[in-house]
Amino acid sequence: MKIKHVCILGAGTLGSRIALQSAISGFEVRVYDINESAFEASRKMMAKVLKQIKMDASIIDSILFTKDPMEAVFDADIISESVTEDLALKQKVWAQFAAIAPEKTIFTTNTSYLLPSQIADFTGRPSLFCAFHFHDVFYSTVVDIMPHPGTSEHLISILEDFGRALNQVPVVVRKENHGYIFNSMLMALIGSAGKLRTKEVASIEDIDKSWMVNFHMPMGPFGILDSIGLDTAWHVTHKLEDAGSQAFAALVKTYIDAGKLGEKTGEGFYKYPHPAYRDPDFLK
Repeated sequence: MKIKHVCILGAGTLGSRIALQSAISGFEVRVYDINESAFEASRKMMAKVLKQIKMDASIIDSILFTKDPMEAVFDADIISESVTEDLALKQKVWAQFAAIAPEKTIFTTNTSYLLPSQIADFTGRPSLFCAFHFHDVFYSTVVDIMPHPGTSEHLISILEDFGRALNQVPVVVRKENHGYIFNSMLMALIGSAGKLRTKEVASIEDIDKSWMVNFHMPMGPFGILDSIGLDTAWHVTHKLEDAGSQAFAALVKTYIDAGKLGEKTGEGFYKYPHPAYRDPDFLK
């Protein structure tokens, strides 16, 4: 199967980035969202990314943004779903699009923590459904391919080729695992950083400094959380039952309640567009 037409469900941070990279890579792209305001934010994010990678913003004009689900999935070869990390919502969205998508359409979810087997039956075509999880798309160019037990084996090679066409490095998760590969490792880091903060062992800045200096990284755990989005982080951490995760989820919730979701809202643990950790004097 040759993929030509790409449908993105959800015009948020990652949905917008996947859509943009798909357009850059020569695919016809349609982006669906229920909120008209999401499209303007999506276009602004795309323009910002294109400026950073020194590409002409006119590529955005090739992307169709629509609130019409039928228009979104018309002739779609693949759907990439990036709606809020909420199982019931994802199940509802897939039940809706299962009823209207062409028979040929491959279904993929960009969930960062949920398992595809939790969603598969709602798609109406479990053999053509797989997790296809992007990270940053432009900076962190890994895409996780995680099938569920009912995924057709041939779908994996199709998604590997599609991932490479999007300038990503595909990795296959052979067994369903919450957090896939990288996020499993990342959650261990975030969990440790969260416990250090909630137990008042060290400040956010000093925790990040320790990580950045010792591992020669451009940001620490809390800077990473800001880039991911504190709302996304909360959706994952508040479901973990251990006391440490619950304490950290409660801390993150205070930021969310204040409208501080991270880089996408201009403030999270740091203020943007010029967070302290990018200041040359931060590590002095």
